[in-house]
Amino acid sequence: MGERILIVDDEQAIVDVLALYLENDGYTVDKCCTAAQARACLEQSEPDLAVLDVMLPDGDGFQLCREIRQRAFYPVILLTAKGADEDKIRGLTLGADDYMTKPFNPLEVVARVKTQLRRYHCYNSLPPKQGAREYEIRGLTVNQEKHTCFLFGKEVQLTPTEFSILCYLCERQGKVVSSEELFEAVWGEKFLTNNNTVMAHIGRLREKLKEPAKKPRFIKTVWGVGYTIEE
Repeated sequence: MGERILIVDDEQAIVDVLALYLENDGYTVDKCCTAAQARACLEQSEPDLAVLDVMLPDGDGFQLCREIRQRAFYPVILLTAKGADEDKIRGLTLGADDYMTKPFNPLEVVARVKTQLRRYHCYNSLPPKQGAREYEIRGLTVNQEKHTCFLFGKEVQLTPTEFSILCYLCERQGKVVSSEELFEAVWGEKFLTNNNTVMAHIGRLREKLKEPAKKPRFIKTVWGVGYTIEE
């Protein structure tokens, strides 16, 4: 396995427990309890995935996530004691791939780490699936084989999750895809009521595609049904 995981949490006990479980599964773990330590660690080596606590003594995980997304697209999982939807949405719109609310089971964290890494490697390392194709939609070009996205000739940097969502919608161009279907296809988990994860990622995608707020050109909302990219 050998992937490097960065864990940042202000509670040393949580850092140690997560590190123990991850190391037992063969991961290399960098342990930090402050934002300053995390930044210093990131300067030394780039992880394959980061687990960030939202509340830190010298900052927060939101800012760290923002800084990571300015230079890299490996998966980010947020840990938070806050269960409010606005905090989850904020983290996801900043580019986080997943979030977990404390208290949590360390084994679930490990499972989510594996899921995110599997998705990341799927879109960055493994050969393309058979039948992979290129989509051209009104100035938007999405190439499944090369895992690239261009908007009017300029490359758009997408996270693996964002790319997966866009490809899924492109594959079903002209059809309306429900939030439930999209979530279960991309995240591989059962969709729960009031799950705002899809909405937050769609918002982030629209921002990167420079979509007008009221009249998006590409990803359109069919209220009460889901999302679609029109033919």
